Amino acid sequence: MARSLSSRSWAVALTSIAFFMVALDALVVITALPAIHRELGASLSTLEWTVNAYTLAYAAGIITAAAIGDRFGRRRIFCIGLALFSLASAACALAPSVGLLIAARVVQGMGAAIIMPLSLTILTTAFPPERRGAMVGLWGGIGGLAVAAGPLIGGAITQGLDWHWIFWVNVPIGLVASLLALVRLDESYGPTTRLDLPAVGLVSGGAIGIVWGLVRAGEEGWADRGTMTALVVGLLLLIGFVAWESRAPAPMLPLRLFSSRTFVAANSTGFLLAASLFAAVFLGSQYFQLALGFSPFGTGLRFLPWTATPILVAPLAGVFSDRVGQRPMMVAGMLLQGVGLAWFALVATSTVGYGSLVLPLVVSGIGESMALAATPTAILGAVAPADMGKASGANSTFQRFGSVFGIAIAAAVFAANGHLGTASSFTDGFRPALVLAAGLSIAGAVTSLAVRGQRRVLAGGAAQPEVVGAAPGTAIDHSTAVLPELTLTSEERRGDPVDVA
Repeated sequence: MARSLSSRSWAVALTSIAFFMVALDALVVITALPAIHRELGASLSTLEWTVNAYTLAYAAGIITAAAIGDRFGRRRIFCIGLALFSLASAACALAPSVGLLIAARVVQGMGAAIIMPLSLTILTTAFPPERRGAMVGLWGGIGGLAVAAGPLIGGAITQGLDWHWIFWVNVPIGLVASLLALVRLDESYGPTTRLDLPAVGLVSGGAIGIVWGLVRAGEEGWADRGTMTALVVGLLLLIGFVAWESRAPAPMLPLRLFSSRTFVAANSTGFLLAASLFAAVFLGSQYFQLALGFSPFGTGLRFLPWTATPILVAPLAGVFSDRVGQRPMMVAGMLLQGVGLAWFALVATSTVGYGSLVLPLVVSGIGESMALAATPTAILGAVAPADMGKASGANSTFQRFGSVFGIAIAAAVFAANGHLGTASSFTDGFRPALVLAAGLSIAGAVTSLAVRGQRRVLAGGAAQPEVVGAAPGTAIDHSTAVLPELTLTSEERRGDPVDVA
């Protein structure tokens, strides 16, 4: 019993630390972008890839990493993920050029893709069913705290030390956590399933092609041959992904899930929510520094009305969603976020006082909180309990790709209207790009109308554990990674293979 309690305590501590690092890195680099631009001479399109390279690798690897952990041991693969993430962080810090920084960010994203799903699986298998909801809530709250503090921590480190140190801080924490996980956590296995590697390659290649085309369009125009080639190849690969999945014996994403109107609509909303959020955060952090002249740390502080609002509002929104259903919360939330971003774009100039920007940030944060609380519940409520694992993994992947799409298309709009020169030229590009982000959010309100009215109790009587305290970039990716109910057996405690119910 003592060892069991000790193992559970270590499971909470180590999975929370790991999730904190991954969630922190989703946005910590954002406030360092102007410093990276100055030191490495990176263009706006290149800066996009410092974020998108991490995100694409992350999105492509989530489902595959979970399957590898089930087959070869979750603790073992979790430790490998921590070590990979830490070493890639060191490579980011040492990168002498923006090209090597982007390459290191790809590897860091691969490590994050391993850490995120396995940290949740290890945590849930360490506790009996009646305690898992509370533990998942704690896990998600820590991730929410990390992302809320991400711009602030990134700004403080960049201003007080150097942008390289936003990556160095991961190295000792990750390596120590990896060693402790190896000796303190129990090993567990899941069902051995066939890895759908062709599907991973097709969907990843398709996403990269489309994002590459959008980024190139911002530099060379939409009529450029390279732009059109990348977009067409990306589209063909995605069509190939659909064709492959319709015939695969063990598909990564069963196409039958898309027969549910709610599943399609809620995932579309999640995609657009992520696109809107990351487009606004990517350019907003640079607006505060390059147009308004705030320091990196000052930028992080001024983001708090937006990034901290979900920590306060999301739990209340989740309770209210249980009472009125998910559709009203999703529609109202996406509308509020769109209104907040449009309001911000309307008042944003190179001379505006910060006080005029606070209310738009708060309105956006409230709207985001409402949508984040309801969207995962709608998605998981649309599938049978046996499909919840793949449904949640699909949602995480869609939202990650949404964030990449949002940054790419917003940067293309920015490049068509402004540039990184003076404060006024930056504002000229920032305002229409933020209007685009608002439009993506409004489009999400429209897709939410197709969600069928439902409550939080899922098919078969299973209730979805809520992950509260989410902030931009965390619940989007992680709160939906709720796995099917895991019954901890004596075989699993010993590390023997066991099916997950």
